[in-house]
Amino acid sequence: MSEQIEAKLAELGLSLPEAAAPVASYVPAVEAGGLLHISGQLPFDKGELMTGRLGEDRELAFGQHAAQRCALMLVAQMKKALGDLDRVERVVKLGVFVNSAGSFTDQPKVANGASELMAELFGEAGRHARSAVGVPTLPLGAAVEIDAIVAVR
Repeated sequence: MSEQIEAKLAELGLSLPEAAAPVASYVPAVEAGGLLHISGQLPFDKGELMTGRLGEDRELAFGQHAAQRCALMLVAQMKKALGDLDRVERVVKLGVFVNSAGSFTDQPKVANGASELMAELFGEAGRHARSAVGVPTLPLGAAVEIDAIVAVR
């Protein structure tokens, strides 16, 4: 699976970023009871944090791309924590937080940027439960933040 995921990333024109270090007093991932709990990941594109508020100064497509970038960082954290993506049994749940104006109601469409990538990379094992929540602000002004729960072998 690990080689298949790397090949799929290349096919999509994507590569795994370096797993981000924590920006506060927490660890990036905790493995317990057959599950890997991954702390919220922020969207970076070309080394730059993707910031802004959906429905205010950012459009839906930007949010979807930011969600995809968060998903890539989640996969990078999986690889770092597990040593090998072959240990991923199933993406169980994504928690998607969207920095959005009160009138913006397309949080689920933003979250699809991450959900679709997980399904492309992991196939049926990438299909997951999910929440998509609008929030008035996120750390460092990020447009999206996503955490995850992953079943591991």
